[in-house]
Amino acid sequence: MIKVGIVGGTGYTGVELLRILIQHPEVKITTITSRNESGMDVAELFASLRGHIDLKFSDPSGSALDQCDLVFFATPNGIAMQQAEALLDAGVKIIDLAADFRIKDIAEWEKWYGMQHACPELVASAVYGLPEINRAEIKSACLVANPGCYPTAVQLGFLPVVEMGIVDTNHLIADVKSGVSGAGRKAEVHTLLAEASDNFKAYGVPGHRHHPEIRQGLTRVAGKPVELTFVPHLVPMIRGIHATLYARLTKKRKIDLQAIYEERFATEAFVDVLPAGKHPETRTVRGSNICRIAVHRPQNSDTVVILSVTDNLVKGAAGQAVQNMNIMFGFPETLGISQIPLIP
Repeated sequence: MIKVGIVGGTGYTGVELLRILIQHPEVKITTITSRNESGMDVAELFASLRGHIDLKFSDPSGSALDQCDLVFFATPNGIAMQQAEALLDAGVKIIDLAADFRIKDIAEWEKWYGMQHACPELVASAVYGLPEINRAEIKSACLVANPGCYPTAVQLGFLPVVEMGIVDTNHLIADVKSGVSGAGRKAEVHTLLAEASDNFKAYGVPGHRHHPEIRQGLTRVAGKPVELTFVPHLVPMIRGIHATLYARLTKKRKIDLQAIYEERFATEAFVDVLPAGKHPETRTVRGSNICRIAVHRPQNSDTVVILSVTDNLVKGAAGQAVQNMNIMFGFPETLGISQIPLIP
């Protein structure tokens, strides 16, 4: 059994981590930090956890994080990079659910995140935590950068065709929708009920900070630079991501896309390729660590349409983080994260 700490346990990602880790047979949660809620019972803030946890939130400065085997950072961007070096020096492994270590190009990261990186020397050694691509590296990692929610759905959807080199990687399109929980547990006008309900809008069209992360991942898979148009949307639901992805085939011969996707993900416990002609729905992954994918070739044209759905708080955040933890510590990869999706 390993001792685990959570830094920033009061957001949606933090409570999702708690929900999953409390039920994990190889985990003992020893510390949950929050400056604002220090001293409060965790179950007082999150009544859903009553009877399952008896810890109080503690101030980060007085928490024994260096006594943990692993620390999750479920914090805003810019926090983990300030504490990572000291924890790593103490022998603690880290999984950062924010973006501090995702992008290898420091100048690019600073451009998109609007701050100076506090420990650029650690970025090169950080492993990008998308298990379906980097499983071997994750296994030996001390610092894992958990992927973003949009990047997870988009990269998994594009992965088989980009990996095989059968699409034009200069013209990839990702049209992606997310529920409002992706914006975090904070008060902002655009996520108020009267603003987000009964509404559907695109945002970040000139540029979104997940764009360089997706391009970096797909470029690595393709072995050459990839060009991507990425347009995120906010939809009036709490959880879920739906990615509609477009690519143009470069091979004129007959290609069995269904077989390509089924074979690529045949051994992946958390990627479900639907039968030909099906359309995945966000409600079929709610509360689970599953990414469901369908691949189409409308009118048998050269255009491939891939549909990819995830729960942004699970496979897009906390569930994937626990999947990475399982790999890092040699546990069965599905341990503690095999929850069946919630219907309705």
